[in-house]
Amino acid sequence: MEKTLQEYEKEFEEFLAREKHLALMVRSRAAKFGDSKIAVRHKPHDEWIAYTWAQFGDMIDSTAKGLLAAGVKEGDFVGIFANNSVWWAVADYAAYTVRAASVPIYGTNSAKEAEYIINHAEIRILFVGNQDQYDKAMTILGVSPYLEMVIAFDPAIQITPSDKVMYLDDFMNMGRQAGQEKALEERISRLDSDDLATLIYTSGTTGTPKGVMLTHKNWFAMLFGTGYHIKPEETDVNLALIPLSHVFERAWSYFILVHNAQVDYCHDHTRLLEFLQESRPHFMCSVPRMWEKVHATLVENINNSSPLKQKLFWWSLKTGGQVEQLKKKHQPIPLGLSLKYKLADKAVLSKIRAIFGGRTKVYNCGGSAFSGEISEFFYNAGIYILQGYGLTECFVICVSNPERNKFGTCGPVVPLMQVRISEEGEIQAKGPSMMQGYYKQPELTAEMFTEDGWIKTGDKGYIDEDGFIVITDRIKDMFKTSGGKYVAPQMIETLLKEDFYIENAAAVGDGKKYVAALIVPAFEALEAWAQKNGIRYSSREELVKHPAVVKLYQERVEKQTKDLGQVEKPKKFAILPVEFSQETGELTPTSKIKRKVIAEKYKDVIDSLFED
Repeated sequence: MEKTLQEYEKEFEEFLAREKHLALMVRSRAAKFGDSKIAVRHKPHDEWIAYTWAQFGDMIDSTAKGLLAAGVKEGDFVGIFANNSVWWAVADYAAYTVRAASVPIYGTNSAKEAEYIINHAEIRILFVGNQDQYDKAMTILGVSPYLEMVIAFDPAIQITPSDKVMYLDDFMNMGRQAGQEKALEERISRLDSDDLATLIYTSGTTGTPKGVMLTHKNWFAMLFGTGYHIKPEETDVNLALIPLSHVFERAWSYFILVHNAQVDYCHDHTRLLEFLQESRPHFMCSVPRMWEKVHATLVENINNSSPLKQKLFWWSLKTGGQVEQLKKKHQPIPLGLSLKYKLADKAVLSKIRAIFGGRTKVYNCGGSAFSGEISEFFYNAGIYILQGYGLTECFVICVSNPERNKFGTCGPVVPLMQVRISEEGEIQAKGPSMMQGYYKQPELTAEMFTEDGWIKTGDKGYIDEDGFIVITDRIKDMFKTSGGKYVAPQMIETLLKEDFYIENAAAVGDGKKYVAALIVPAFEALEAWAQKNGIRYSSREELVKHPAVVKLYQERVEKQTKDLGQVEKPKKFAILPVEFSQETGELTPTSKIKRKVIAEKYKDVIDSLFED
């Protein structure tokens, strides 16, 4: 029976009293497990390096003492400009331990983007992860009126040591020798759940990033809501794949450590398959694009195989689905189906699971629209991709769980969170994980809340008859054709990106007679197809204009959008000879498309699609 809000609130208060603060959380585990258990691992170069809870705790305390020796005061902001690693987590927890707040900067950000955050948050000390991030930081040091010190995580980074630049190892040694033990204990004695924990700068699809203020109580509300139906065991391993700069990955990694399980850090998503095989994670946060790519590759490969193999593949998935549905309902599996499943599992299903290491329990997915069909495909193979939903300003709002999971939805609302749908169809939410506001931006903060204190998500959607949240689109992304019909571009783009030969897409047509699309090819796949079909070309510009290539994409676009209504189906499309990227401005650090940038940059191409 579903508990009341008051019952959940009482449980949360008990949880908060027990854990209180993330710095205390990690210290209590270090004291409990010592050297008996691995806490975290990373692979910065060729070998995995494991750290016990005692080692992890010592690194955090040593870094914290270094921060005190460097003059970090309570309430100061400490920057982390790096990819995922144990060092990232050490810097984060060390900032918490001295009652400072950490400010992550996406590792892929430009020097200009990093400088904006450093100056806006008045960051004095910045941790950097690799050579590229160090080099960018050095262009800011001496120029920024605030930045005073740069600390390099990786000993392989080529630095010019000085009192303003040093390696993390040297910084920790400085902390150990600085006589800061008493000062550290005093800071720890004042740690409070209402301490400001972090500023997370939104990735900015529509303008300048905003610094979301979150407290430790906010974080614990997220962990309570997320974990109510998902319980990791102490022997479980999580692979931290999404950048820790993102609220999703960071909250989940805290959640794994709260449950005394292990976090492996992946610093390079282009090496994902390698990390999956070696980490063999039980849990992982992911984005839809990863699953779209794997799904497209598997389907393309099976479509190019013999009819017998195709028949076996789809029969195996169907059989797997029948078994998973019975398991979900806690019903017995008939002997005949059980025997069929053993064959299906050996022939196909176990091989799909093996791609991810073979120990999958739950892989959370969020960040953008996700296909229910792809979710069901992997579910039938025994891989639970549980979609969730939230935003940096209010996370998590809803999440699927093994017991309550419906394809194509974002799952049921989590405990402590209240959700309503406005008259305009906007999802609005309220709960203890809501941000304190945008740093230094009271006007924008006020715009984010309703008069009665609910967060305006900016997402259009509804709650279905079973209490699952369904998102239809971003309100600000929707456009209206000249015929007065509203179109949700994300739905169109999601379908297109499921195709093996399409890497990215942008639906356009605001104020026009029909919808059209910009298509970014999956160039590796397209170039292999061109070679196989004897198509000669001297450049990508020439390749995408080749009649055979245009015909290929015409067929793929029509196939992917066949179930859309006439208004949503793209009537025309243009194949671009370049990829969208963060460096060239079309994508945010979380790979969402910047529609305004694309509209301006490809204005001539878009205009040509609507010439009669």
